[in-house]
Amino acid sequence: MKNKNQLSWTILAGGEAKRMGGSDKGLVSFNDKPLIEYVYNALKHQVHSITISANRNIDDYQKYSPVIRDERKGFQGPLAGIEVALKHSETIWTGFAPCDSPNLPNDLVARLTHELSPDVDIYVAIVGSKVQPVFSVWNKRTLAKLTQYLENGDRKIMLFFDNCNTVYIDFSDIPHAFANLNSPEDVTKLGNKYE
Repeated sequence: MKNKNQLSWTILAGGEAKRMGGSDKGLVSFNDKPLIEYVYNALKHQVHSITISANRNIDDYQKYSPVIRDERKGFQGPLAGIEVALKHSETIWTGFAPCDSPNLPNDLVARLTHELSPDVDIYVAIVGSKVQPVFSVWNKRTLAKLTQYLENGDRKIMLFFDNCNTVYIDFSDIPHAFANLNSPEDVTKLGNKYE
């Protein structure tokens, strides 16, 4: 995308984080910095507008960017965060990344938005045959379909992709970029690689 003002971006930090013992993943310390800081710093030079989707510790997240909350009760998964972000977005395209991936590349946005087509609903990162579903860019028109999907009680993001015109963007050359930290063991393991 030549003009980074043409899309907005949301960092998804609203999960329940069961595997992290219920800790708010975005605020978990990794090499003396909260995980959200790595993601925010990687994106702030790539896009004009960043919001954070969070359901707790709002004041902590607002130190980085404006915060939006899920409108659905409980922890409904990433699609609930995507839904509310699309509702608040003032751009045709909205990109997403999780709060727990400290290795985001400096060209993530450029690669995901290289050839945005009005005929495509969603662009999603893929590494080999492994889809990275939250690393994605959505057209605002998907909102009505997503809301209906959630109203029906569905939560599986891959199934939703199958019901849309979804294009997968290959990142096989940098698979490490999508390492995410779901548990204390993941934090320790990846932290050791940094030492």
